[in-house]
Amino acid sequence: MFSITVRDHIMIAHSFRGEVFGPAQKLHGATFLVDATFRREQLDQDNIVVDIGLATQELRLITAELNYRNLDDEPDFAGVNTSTEYLAKVIADRLAERVHQGNLGEGAKGLAAISVTLHESHIAWASYERAL
Repeated sequence: MFSITVRDHIMIAHSFRGEVFGPAQKLHGATFLVDATFRREQLDQDNIVVDIGLATQELRLITAELNYRNLDDEPDFAGVNTSTEYLAKVIADRLAERVHQGNLGEGAKGLAAISVTLHESHIAWASYERAL
């Protein structure tokens, strides 16, 4: 399996519901390094996985929708614990939509999977991978 990864970051605020979250139940900020990995079994006719420029552009458009937002105030996240794992899935699903819409070019139609990893720090991160 071949893969390429592009990177961006987001700064958000949010809070959690549930005792398991301890002090994170209060409103707090988080900065995430966002890695989006695109996978395919065979390279396309240009010997690439996907156009890195388009992948970077589409990831940046998605992260811009989240950046500097209090997710507690966003209708898309009403009543949801926006955990790192959950946000990784949201970003992966939004990228998959853009692949299916053709935003990443014709070559992206051969992609097999997308994985998104959100790094909370240098020692903790979460990922979500989905098939295309």
